[in-house]
Amino acid sequence: MGMTDTRQVTVITAVHGPSARFLPDAYASLCEQRLPSGWEWKWVLQEDGTTDEVRPHVPHDARVSFGQSRPGGSGVARTMALARAEGPYVKVLDADDRLAPGALARDLTVLEADRTVGWTTSRALDLLPDGSTVGFPDDPAEGPLERGFVLDRWKRNDFLPPVHPATLCVRRELLVALGGWMALPASADTGLLLALDAVSRGWFSAEVGLLYRKWEGQVTAQATHADPVERAARTAVAEARALALAGLRWAYPADTA
Repeated sequence: MGMTDTRQVTVITAVHGPSARFLPDAYASLCEQRLPSGWEWKWVLQEDGTTDEVRPHVPHDARVSFGQSRPGGSGVARTMALARAEGPYVKVLDADDRLAPGALARDLTVLEADRTVGWTTSRALDLLPDGSTVGFPDDPAEGPLERGFVLDRWKRNDFLPPVHPATLCVRRELLVALGGWMALPASADTGLLLALDAVSRGWFSAEVGLLYRKWEGQVTAQATHADPVERAARTAVAEARALALAGLRWAYPADTA
């Protein structure tokens, strides 16, 4: 905390060439956020690669930090971005998505009020190419998510998480303790969510927190994302990690173990 007593939430975004054109929309949604008194955001952009395609789309704003790293996928890029994260909380924002009004303030309000909550998620709407939105029918109720809830629902629903990992806001010390995002070619954010669920309580906000853009170039729209052999391997290692963490009986905060 600086001399002005300003507290900071770091928003981390992994970006690659095809998604860079959406950065102005993501930035606009950040600028529309109204944070509690004394808080500010910092936007840490990390290119998954070292091309010249992304930098022209990066806003000129002192609150925005841009870095590059060797290609390794979005999970690796986000974890590399952690080196520049400051403040007690980290918020995820994918390059092609938009935060809904009030999303950051709601995250901060929950995490500041209850130290036993390690992370928050919120309702997400698919943003379709025609500008319309579509919600999900099976969102959990507003309130705390007890340890093991995400893993149980994920296993019973064909390995689809009950809350959207792209809406995550998490305590930075907890994120770092778990090693950041999983080193997987896809679903690195789901793997992290399962690990968080294994060691700490979460929270779900029923108010819309994210507009999740659907477009032809997104990673989850590619045929390789649904390859059954790779998907089986991704789910197996993500589940094994979550079960191992739960079995070690380590919890956040430590006095809840």
